[in-house]
Amino acid sequence: MSEEVKVFGFWSSPFAHRVVLALRLKGVPYEYVEENIFGNKSPLLLQYNPVHKKVPVFLHNGKPIAESLVILEYIDEVWKSNPILPNDPHEKATARFWAKFFDDKCMPAIWKAFWCPDDEREKAVEEACGCLKTLESALNGKRFFGGEEIGFVDIAANFVGFWLRTIQEVTGLELVSAEKFPDLLKWSDEFVKHSVVKESLPPRDKQLEFNRVIVAKYEAGEIKA
Repeated sequence: MSEEVKVFGFWSSPFAHRVVLALRLKGVPYEYVEENIFGNKSPLLLQYNPVHKKVPVFLHNGKPIAESLVILEYIDEVWKSNPILPNDPHEKATARFWAKFFDDKCMPAIWKAFWCPDDEREKAVEEACGCLKTLESALNGKRFFGGEEIGFVDIAANFVGFWLRTIQEVTGLELVSAEKFPDLLKWSDEFVKHSVVKESLPPRDKQLEFNRVIVAKYEAGEIKA
């Protein structure tokens, strides 16, 4: 019996990309449904994620799941091949900790550093760099956060691997550099060069142009940070 697997996402969303990447790493066939997150969201998206009304939404045999980290754990439980979470309970808990640290601490700090008022920038950049330094410590000399293979934390931190560097290029604000975070930058290079990651990322030129549009809209006051 064939399984229904659908991903409701947005091409530039690092959170939707998490789900797509996990499925591709495991070789799970899926249908992708593109959403317009800046316009009219589809009735199905609102039906399947009535609480947050955002992507990604994962649909498995008619049953919806929201929130990317929750979806990743579900995928790993259902499809056992190429596990993204360790089997060891302590290692699994540690991976969950770092993924949550990234979402709860790193992402808000990074976002604030780029979009805060100018008079708050220095403090915001310092806070973001502090979070990134802590994240970098989790690599501990490994190729990936998951060891020799991409795992749960690598997928969770995908924003740093690709999106952050394209935002830096457009805004001119450099948070991650070889001088400040050599291990994190090396990880980023390894991550985006991985064959499965490379195939699933947005086209770089398209992402850069999208970033320029967002920056222009923000500077014009059309969107809020």
